[in-house]
Amino acid sequence: MSLPGTVDAPARRAISWGLVPAVLVCGAAILLFGLQVTLPGYALLVTGVGIAYLLDRSGRTEGLARDLLLIAIGQAIVSTISVEADISYGNMALMGTVLALAVAVPYVISRYVYRDHAIRFPWRTGKRWTRVQWTYLIGVTFVGWLVLPFYFITSGVYRNWPTVTEFDEFARLFVGVNAVGTWDELFFICTIFALLRRHFPVWQANLLQTIVFVSFLWELGYQSWGPLLTIPFALIQGYTFTLTKSLTYVLTVHLLFDLVVFLVIVYAHNGWPPIFLLAP
Repeated sequence: MSLPGTVDAPARRAISWGLVPAVLVCGAAILLFGLQVTLPGYALLVTGVGIAYLLDRSGRTEGLARDLLLIAIGQAIVSTISVEADISYGNMALMGTVLALAVAVPYVISRYVYRDHAIRFPWRTGKRWTRVQWTYLIGVTFVGWLVLPFYFITSGVYRNWPTVTEFDEFARLFVGVNAVGTWDELFFICTIFALLRRHFPVWQANLLQTIVFVSFLWELGYQSWGPLLTIPFALIQGYTFTLTKSLTYVLTVHLLFDLVVFLVIVYAHNGWPPIFLLAP
């Protein structure tokens, strides 16, 4: 018997027919966000969901098509806009609305149409963070301080974000960086990763969500050799969520990292604040 929000053990075998449509649906992100070719990307989404439907009908998988459909819907919604860094008021409102819908629509369908609880946002777990968890937060901040200036400055990708000089521009950049970071965890971890974990072992679900995560970050501006950083980050976030089961914790990790991202972008453009080792 399955617990709510899970599937029976046979559906989580290391080699599963379901990997084929899952790879197609998640791989569509490379086309939609990485290469920004929408029609082939939509074709992969439809093909993946269609194959999953046939596998469900044949009994090889159970409920895979409906979960991949939610992932496909979320990706399709995001693909309707450019997520390149633009902190104008109008674009921030548009992007905020679209990204919110990409989380809200799959959640509403899952909760009120499918009537399950596969997508959850566990803000409170009732457990205190351990000393290891607090130490990890400090370590993440230090690694970001050490590595991110080298990446942004030597690769030149900081130019993918606008130069800010006025107070309201600093504020909008700060809000934008942190809002997208928050959305990342809601969509990639609490939605995509959670849905995939119903059908695949954790390591496979984590690899699949990483494809979508990193493709989105590429369009956002983490280009050049950025995937060497974003791939491990996405994998570690999925693994951390698996261990802690806490959205609050993985979000704290992400926002600490994004705080350093914000400071590095400002520093690379303006030479301030002078808190990094590498000259801009």
